[in-house]
Amino acid sequence: MKYDLVLLHAPSVYDFRKSSILAGPISDVVPSSPVFEMYPIGLTSIADYLERYGLKVKIINIANRMLLDENFDVEAKLRKIKTKAFGIDLHWLPHAHGSIELAKIVKRLHPQTPMIFGGLSATYYHEELMDYSFIDFVVRGDSTEKLMLMLMNEIEANSNYFEGIPNLTWKSGNVVKVNPMTYAPSHLDEFDIPGYRYTIRSVFKYKNFLDPLPYKEWMQYPNTAILTARGCTQKCLICGGSKEAYQQNCGRTSLALRSPAKLIEDIVFISRFSRAPIFILHDIRQGGKKYVDEFFERLKAIPLKNELVFELFQYADEEFFKKINEAVPKYSLELTLETHDEKIRRHNGKFNCTNPKVIETLQFALKHGVAKIDLFFMIGIPDQTKQSALDNIKFVEEIHNSCQLDSRLAYFVAPLAPFLDPASAAFENPEKYGYIKLCHTLEDHRKAITQPSWKHMLSYETTSMTRDDIVDATYESAKLLNDFKLQYQLIDKKAHQDIESKIARSQAYITRIDELLGDSPELQKADLDKLKSEFDALNEYSICGKNELKWEVQKHYADFLSLAMVGLELLAEEYATKVKKQLYPSARKQINLDA
Repeated sequence: MKYDLVLLHAPSVYDFRKSSILAGPISDVVPSSPVFEMYPIGLTSIADYLERYGLKVKIINIANRMLLDENFDVEAKLRKIKTKAFGIDLHWLPHAHGSIELAKIVKRLHPQTPMIFGGLSATYYHEELMDYSFIDFVVRGDSTEKLMLMLMNEIEANSNYFEGIPNLTWKSGNVVKVNPMTYAPSHLDEFDIPGYRYTIRSVFKYKNFLDPLPYKEWMQYPNTAILTARGCTQKCLICGGSKEAYQQNCGRTSLALRSPAKLIEDIVFISRFSRAPIFILHDIRQGGKKYVDEFFERLKAIPLKNELVFELFQYADEEFFKKINEAVPKYSLELTLETHDEKIRRHNGKFNCTNPKVIETLQFALKHGVAKIDLFFMIGIPDQTKQSALDNIKFVEEIHNSCQLDSRLAYFVAPLAPFLDPASAAFENPEKYGYIKLCHTLEDHRKAITQPSWKHMLSYETTSMTRDDIVDATYESAKLLNDFKLQYQLIDKKAHQDIESKIARSQAYITRIDELLGDSPELQKADLDKLKSEFDALNEYSICGKNELKWEVQKHYADFLSLAMVGLELLAEEYATKVKKQLYPSARKQINLDA
């Protein structure tokens, strides 16, 4: 089959199967592994939008295919592909190495096929990406569905007329052209974000189940998510998705919401093929009271069987939890407190209220039926000292006692790692916010992510903590939290011993790697290669239990038959609504960027 566009997702480090890297806890609190095999949801919304106009778009999660099969031959897979263009995401900066290396391989195998990059990090480093001869375009911004359709129109027509495409960086001969950043849609209902309809349809349409899988354990634990908005109302200093970061990097001056009706439509569709929890991305209160009320009223009207997981950015009153509890059969919460220190929270922008207000929020949720609350603390935030990081565990105990030792509370600690987010206030003004930036360019980050330990990957230090302090504070906090969980029977003794052992071994290997870095490159590589299997064993869930972050799932899918029925139904809908082939070009030219 020949495609119009093939979208590829790379691992963080391309040759991770051969590399000896102690990635430590950098991915312990996200669904994917240190390979960061979970691709951004924007790939599915792009694919879905383009296929509405008759294009054939294929997503291949190269990272996950490599992770699932150590013998998976990437080049053999890529060599067989026939397509008019390739796209690679560079959304999260930890993919700085893998995305570039994958693009280099693709261009060697398909030298005449255009290579397109996109994502928040690609947007930030768009001009540096143009220095690579094997990258032809960068589509900038947070909403590139329509822009990708415009670009594919020009590629298909072989017109080389790219001046009229907003947000596009491209090459005219050896000259780099940067089109103005003028497109940031204010409404998102015309896009499916994520594009689950596309993903399921593509499995049957392109006869491959493994290529579009989101992450390694998705078959066993198929979490889903829906996006409520692009942009943000918050001003967190360390977030590349903050209000200021979106404005600087994407030209977004206001929040773009998906309507409550559209969110409910997505929830109903997901419930047809999955019984796993549905994560509501972003705090829905960003849309305002009327938005929240409409969302919950619409939720009440559907026979929901899935658990919903909500994010909270700030304090919530009792009325909010009453509304959730009345609207859904089961719900959980995620709160990133980052620190016990009220002053630091106020400075950083996340949960900038008093500690009694934090506890009150939790008590309200527990009173009104929450199934589970995940609380996250972070090491490496502005103004934090090593002692302050350790004192987070005292606050954990205060919370737990204030909430009557409720076992629905789950606590986690993780480092701000491996990188500061580009476009965040801390990245743009490090001295102002107490940071010492060690990585500046894309190439700096590419080199950092391949270092043999996560300590040497860190792209920053703070004026209060060195890299060593950040690593020590992370492991010491994790040990204190591990002991706390055992004391309050939140984990059993076996789980406690497992984490205790992993932390001790990780600390020993951090020291051992520091010693090896003084050796010659040849000797260093030989010694690190001997440690690879041990590093791999420590790289997943090194400071918390494997199942602590998971929500209960009684049944992964309704059943395989219903999944197949949904896929075949979607194929039939596509066939029934398809525009006649000879009308594709004219229909696709009618792109209204102001819609």
